[in-house]
Amino acid sequence: MQKLVEGIHQFQSDIFGSKQRLFERLTHGQSPLALFITCSDSRIDPSLMTQSEPGDLFIMRNAGNIVPPYGSVAGGEAATIEYAVTVLKVKEIIICGHSLCGAMDGLLHSEQLEGLNAVKSWLLHAESTHRIIKENYSHITEDNARLTATVEENVLVQLENLRTHPSVAAATARGDLKLHGWTYKFETGQVFEYDAQQGQFLPIGETSSAPRNVSRNPTI
Repeated sequence: MQKLVEGIHQFQSDIFGSKQRLFERLTHGQSPLALFITCSDSRIDPSLMTQSEPGDLFIMRNAGNIVPPYGSVAGGEAATIEYAVTVLKVKEIIICGHSLCGAMDGLLHSEQLEGLNAVKSWLLHAESTHRIIKENYSHITEDNARLTATVEENVLVQLENLRTHPSVAAATARGDLKLHGWTYKFETGQVFEYDAQQGQFLPIGETSSAPRNVSRNPTI
């Protein structure tokens, strides 16, 4: 706790003053560039990895960067998505998975979830991911490669779930909203984006847009 308190003091003395005009402007409202959906993992910092300022990202976090299909859960995810799209008018939504994800490892190894009933229940929203891996990735036996494939497939599954939300469906149909699937390899700092034309995750900035092709190789 002392480290956190010291951090607050440093923020107030060294950082806030240099950004005071920004914070004053933000008192009049927010207009974020994107809704950024990612994992709760403490090793992931969306603002740091994108070098974003306060007010740039509307961030939603949970275990496994999961988006329950619309109507399946009366929870904060649906409300956050609806608010971001309908009220804040974000133009981009990013779902960002990451390397060495504990939630995805738990999805692959359910025996690790003994006694974690809430986690088990939550990961049911990623059951499609588990099924895809089980039925299509039997040729990958090495644990890290299998986990990488799971992280990537889960991003794509959650993008499909995202499209079931009426606000998202309407905004994408109008051309007002774009959806992106990313993965972050925190041990190297690399970020990959799903390229629908090539059917795989590529280093960000090297992708093109085209209809989805699900045949690909794990990259992170």
